[in-house]
Amino acid sequence: MCSKIPHPKLPIQNPMSAEIICVGTELLLGDILNSNSQYLAQQLAKLGIPHYYQTVVGDNRERLQQVIEIAASRVNILIFTGGLGPTPDDLTCETIADFFGVPLVERPEIIEDIAQKFAQRGRVMVPSNYKQALIPQGAEILPNPTGTAPGIIWQPRPELTILTFPGVPSEMYRMWEETAVPFLKSQGWGQEIIYSRSLKFWGIGESVLAEKVADYLNLTNPTVAPYAGKGEVRLRISAKASSPSVAEELIAPIEQQLRDIGGLDYYGKDNDTLAVVVGQLLRSSGETLAVAESCTGGGLGQMLTEISGSSDYFWGGVISYDNSAKLRLLGVNPADLDQFGAVSATVAQQMAQGVKNRLSTTWGLSITGIAGPTGGTDDKPVGLVYIGLAGPNNEVYSFEHRLGTMRGRSIIRHLSACAALDHLRRCLLSQ
Repeated sequence: MCSKIPHPKLPIQNPMSAEIICVGTELLLGDILNSNSQYLAQQLAKLGIPHYYQTVVGDNRERLQQVIEIAASRVNILIFTGGLGPTPDDLTCETIADFFGVPLVERPEIIEDIAQKFAQRGRVMVPSNYKQALIPQGAEILPNPTGTAPGIIWQPRPELTILTFPGVPSEMYRMWEETAVPFLKSQGWGQEIIYSRSLKFWGIGESVLAEKVADYLNLTNPTVAPYAGKGEVRLRISAKASSPSVAEELIAPIEQQLRDIGGLDYYGKDNDTLAVVVGQLLRSSGETLAVAESCTGGGLGQMLTEISGSSDYFWGGVISYDNSAKLRLLGVNPADLDQFGAVSATVAQQMAQGVKNRLSTTWGLSITGIAGPTGGTDDKPVGLVYIGLAGPNNEVYSFEHRLGTMRGRSIIRHLSACAALDHLRRCLLSQ
């Protein structure tokens, strides 16, 4: 057991803020995705509760105590997930109690609740489950309607609130919504919310976009911050306000200004994807699309068909992975294939035109490239991709992309499909 020496109270470094502490060696090993921290971060934002730190710690008493000591010195709310089960490595409650120098007490109502749940499931409560009925003296029970591990709500100091939740996400979600949120609101939290909007850009680098919007990155309310990932750049606009509608009013003018700066590189917001935006443009113009894919192996078609109702504008595609399929199904000229190779602007154009003609669509979109890790040469390295686009007026375009030899096969395939959609998007907007 940890020493029960009372720890000195230190001035809170970040008053009126929370810290998320996720407990579990399986998280550190990467065996389980830590979705709990993402959920809690989003929920804290909805309540307008700032949080500047997230900590993951293994099932180790001493290290967990160190985490508590640091966190309790800098925030008002500590939110724990994990470590509330019946096994010896479930240490959260007893370590919290030890840290603050109070004993654990057995709560008979918890034992009764666990026994009833076991009986409903045709199981018998075993002695180890009694451990889950031990909570720090003075703490309130945070009920778990579905599982056997309750949490606690405890204020060991006037300025500090502790909430604990089991690590099972479904149990934690319900406990948070049904008990934790009403409690926090009763304590005066949730008077303001933090509301965010993400603007999405394609075809521009993070540093370039950041320079263009540099004057906006120092705003205080709303704030603007850039993010990048998988070829896409985002600008997140966040406003703190009394309600979502007030936050929207703060965000709206900044959003429009950033969209104007982004120009055609801006493609959507929040949950928009390139496939969603392209689909909307095709549907609104009454136009249709077919695709011909080589190195992406159907990934482009998958992106398009993930959208319900995409059959309104997407008529199908051809996966012409082998050259014979390019010749027989798409009508690629064998002489051009021999002279320029499958990965070339000429073949990409013929693939796009061929699939457009085969399926009688308004647009044909093609991808051919070297996704690696093998197959590259000095002239045509891994990451070289050509995109072909055949339009409604018999115009045919090709676009070369050099996506780099070190990105990896899956990311090259993903970027290729997204780049193809982006080229079509830009053409649809410029008609």
